Amino acid sequence: MPEETPVQAKFALQRIYTKDVSFESPASPVIFTKAWKPKIQVDLNTRSKAVADNTYEVILTVTITAKLEDDETAFLVEIHQAGLFVAEGIEGEQLRQLLGIACPNMLFPYLREAVDALVVKGGFPALALQPVNFEVLYRQAEEAQAARQAETSSTTH
Repeated sequence: MPEETPVQAKFALQRIYTKDVSFESPASPVIFTKAWKPKIQVDLNTRSKAVADNTYEVILTVTITAKLEDDETAFLVEIHQAGLFVAEGIEGEQLRQLLGIACPNMLFPYLREAVDALVVKGGFPALALQPVNFEVLYRQAEEAQAARQAETSSTTH
């Protein structure tokens, strides 16, 4: 009886692309006459979905709001930076970690560059996003989900 050859694990980036971009500067041009000491709020999220056999789309989304001291919005940027990845012979937790940690790490430099380019083209000083530890974010999301599940199961019993 011939032995089955184990499936060789394969992971590859197929394509990186911008899925959605939005830049708003609702108070321009008056905003440029004010002192530039913004409060910057950054919201970062990731999501993934299977699009074909062993092919996954991962989307890294950032929303950045810059407000001045009088709570006036200087700009609002939203970017959905996406990638298409192939993952063969990888399943379960290992696949979830790949999609939730490794893929966002690959997309982040492109997202970061897109943010900076939009902000500068909008007439504002350059904005460099700080590095992100996607492993920590992944673990936090796992813990939050486990806590929600524990809460749900304790209220239904």
